[in-house]
Amino acid sequence: MLSKLFERKEQAGGNPNSPPFPRYSSGWAALRKRLDAEPGLRVLDAGPINAANINYITDHGHSLFLADLVHEAWSGDFMTQGEGGPTWDVENYLMQALNLRGHQFDLVLLWTVLDYLPEPLLQPVVDRLFEVMNPEGQIFSLFHTRTNGEEAVHCRFHLTPGDEILVQQAEPCPLQRAFTNRSVERLFSAWSGQKFFLARDAISEAIFTHHTDE
Repeated sequence: MLSKLFERKEQAGGNPNSPPFPRYSSGWAALRKRLDAEPGLRVLDAGPINAANINYITDHGHSLFLADLVHEAWSGDFMTQGEGGPTWDVENYLMQALNLRGHQFDLVLLWTVLDYLPEPLLQPVVDRLFEVMNPEGQIFSLFHTRTNGEEAVHCRFHLTPGDEILVQQAEPCPLQRAFTNRSVERLFSAWSGQKFFLARDAISEAIFTHHTDE
């Protein structure tokens, strides 16, 4: 359970470098089979950068691209504070943080990125990812189902050779929203395949498959 992870963090004083905690992941178990079976895939990791994922993907013979979308969104480079609140330069953000034109991807590790993005960037990010996917390309994403509790802490996720992912505290960032399956389905309405996995905690998992022209 993720609660054990945050108990450890509390004991360690909330140190982001505290040891990660394993979490069983049905979505990763499914995605890992494809990584093991198909050589030379193009993979995008859109979460906080970590060496474990770089090593895992490249050691398996795949190409890896990195884009820390949450960090970029809240860096202040794309936000203007006005009387009515903050506004985001969506096109500039997409150009800088997701400058992927010319590249097509087979797999995207989206993690909990969408839970922490400001609302104006949410649908544009999903739409941009749709544009850069190969036929049968897939996104693996996790979604918070509630906005309070221990699981709301922003985390990074490390890939493992088994059916678990390792969860570790990342750069602090406020959780923006929780999702229901229906709200996720609307967000990914352009995708032909949507598979949801049951979870034991307040984070659900899903894999989305890009449509083909057939």
